[in-house]
Amino acid sequence: MTQAISLIGAPTDIGAGARGASMGPEALRVAGLRAALEGRGLAVSDRGNLGGPANPWLPPVDGYRHLAEAVAWNHAVHEAVHTELAAGQLPILLGGDHCLAIGSISAVARHCRAKGRKLRVLWLDAHADFNTSRLTPSGNVHGMPVACLCGHGPQALVEIGGTVPAIHPKWLRQIGIRSVDAGEKRFVHQVGLEVFDMRYIDEMGMRHTMELALATLDENTHLHVSFDVDFLDPGIAPGVGTTVPGGPSYREAQLCMEMIADSGRLASLDVMELNPALDIRNQTAELAVDLIESLFGKSTLMRQR
Repeated sequence: MTQAISLIGAPTDIGAGARGASMGPEALRVAGLRAALEGRGLAVSDRGNLGGPANPWLPPVDGYRHLAEAVAWNHAVHEAVHTELAAGQLPILLGGDHCLAIGSISAVARHCRAKGRKLRVLWLDAHADFNTSRLTPSGNVHGMPVACLCGHGPQALVEIGGTVPAIHPKWLRQIGIRSVDAGEKRFVHQVGLEVFDMRYIDEMGMRHTMELALATLDENTHLHVSFDVDFLDPGIAPGVGTTVPGGPSYREAQLCMEMIADSGRLASLDVMELNPALDIRNQTAELAVDLIESLFGKSTLMRQR
């Protein structure tokens, strides 16, 4: 049976500290995402772009920038992703900034509760995104989605999935982390997030990291991947607003994606924080498409699987 994919554009940078991620969905389309997936034998439907409030670009109020707008966008994402899952589709959310993962992952969690399935979330990112308004001076909501999903944040965001918390920290595996604020680091340890930071990857290798991150998956597990493009080293992926040196190389990233594909459990995907305004001739979008192909089975593997 052919896997049915739905592309959902969410063109906003409402939660970010730099403008431009709102152009991410179109950059991925220009880089040939649909044709690449169809070339893998997948049935792809592009649902177009969601609508939502414009970015007013204002300073934070009570610790949050653009909270009402972020809530509106996340509600739109939640309903769109949940609709596709209910129809048996595999949704790919094209961001947009990473605050939209609140809507996306809360929809996946809601779907899993309804179906009696377990959930595993792989968070591929340079940042833990476990800030709260108390911990971050910027108030940018794209630094808060994991905390909100785990029940720590403004009521309007933590309740989007209908259950608080939307997910349990033990369902998460964070990979590639290398930039965490001091207060955020203490909070991550306090709640017990499982984090494979870049030192761990340097010491143990990407293969061992992914073996642990994917351990204990079974046929009743829904695997969601939330892929922030700043997960990648900025030397190969400059088109993001929050570059952090020292990320995974091209081959490390490919191995990560290929091992996810080998698990056979991928059931939903976010592709976030691509910022064409900071890119060079759309090279980051093209790399993202290349890696997404690997998530769906493209491999250089020459031996029999």
